[in-house]
Amino acid sequence: MRHGVKGRKLNRPTGHRKALLANLAVSLVEHEQITTTLPKAKELRPYVEKLVTLGKRGDLHARRQVLAQTRSDTATTKLFDTLAKRYESRQGGYIRIIKAGFRHGDAAPVAVIEFVDRDITAKGQADRARRAAEQAEVATDEA
Repeated sequence: MRHGVKGRKLNRPTGHRKALLANLAVSLVEHEQITTTLPKAKELRPYVEKLVTLGKRGDLHARRQVLAQTRSDTATTKLFDTLAKRYESRQGGYIRIIKAGFRHGDAAPVAVIEFVDRDITAKGQADRARRAAEQAEVATDEA
């Protein structure tokens, strides 16, 4: 029996599952909205909400705890500088999960997971900045 056993295994070994959640959390913090399967989204919500709570705490120890979990400087910086200020008056419930039908290949349930009161321009902003830097680098190489 599974009495009191929290969390889903998601058909992965422990290290893979931890890495998956960390990578999903970094993507969610950077883009503020991602699409994934429903069980992954349900597992990701408490993970990210704890990170936002640490970001609201704002001290050095909390920053090191977030960095140890996410292993991303950019996500940690955004979490502490932008998201912590946005949600400082909110007592939890920073994440929303919206069911989005079923995936075509295997009919897996898909969900959109996003921050409440998210910045709409944040989605894809890092990707656009990276592409612009690559194009500028190519332009300088050609010149």
